[in-house]
Amino acid sequence: MFDDDFTEKPGVKPHAKRLGRELAMQYLFRCDMRHEVPDAATFDSFFEQVREEHGLHENRLARKGREYAEKLYVTVAIHRDAIDEAIRSRSEHWDWERLSLVDRNIMRIAVAEMLFFEDVPPVVSIDEAVEIALDYSGETAGNFINGVLNGVKDTLKRSPRGE
Repeated sequence: MFDDDFTEKPGVKPHAKRLGRELAMQYLFRCDMRHEVPDAATFDSFFEQVREEHGLHENRLARKGREYAEKLYVTVAIHRDAIDEAIRSRSEHWDWERLSLVDRNIMRIAVAEMLFFEDVPPVVSIDEAVEIALDYSGETAGNFINGVLNGVKDTLKRSPRGE
């Protein structure tokens, strides 16, 4: 999974932030499934399991990916209510409980970046979320996630392209 996606694609430069987004989404998903509160100890355990299972090498990519994942999951944990409210308010006609945990956590990561990471342009967060949804969720999830996140983007007071 990670080693193929991030180190073996010809002509594609591996990106630590993408790895971090995927790690954070998977970790938050795991916490939801286990009814655990995200914290450093469970993240360490999660990361070591991922590293072993998927042959994620100890290198700059893995280190930077892990650092970004930690930054993301901590931001989501601290600001979860505000992030969830931003998603809920833009997902009209959808019962929160009907949203898949994967889709919910993909959107949480993107909204965390849009609301709290000034260095990440909102359109990048949206594009990354849609790409991750294509890899981890159902066929129609990308369109739904794109629509919800564009609604969140439209409420921001900063440039969507980071200009």
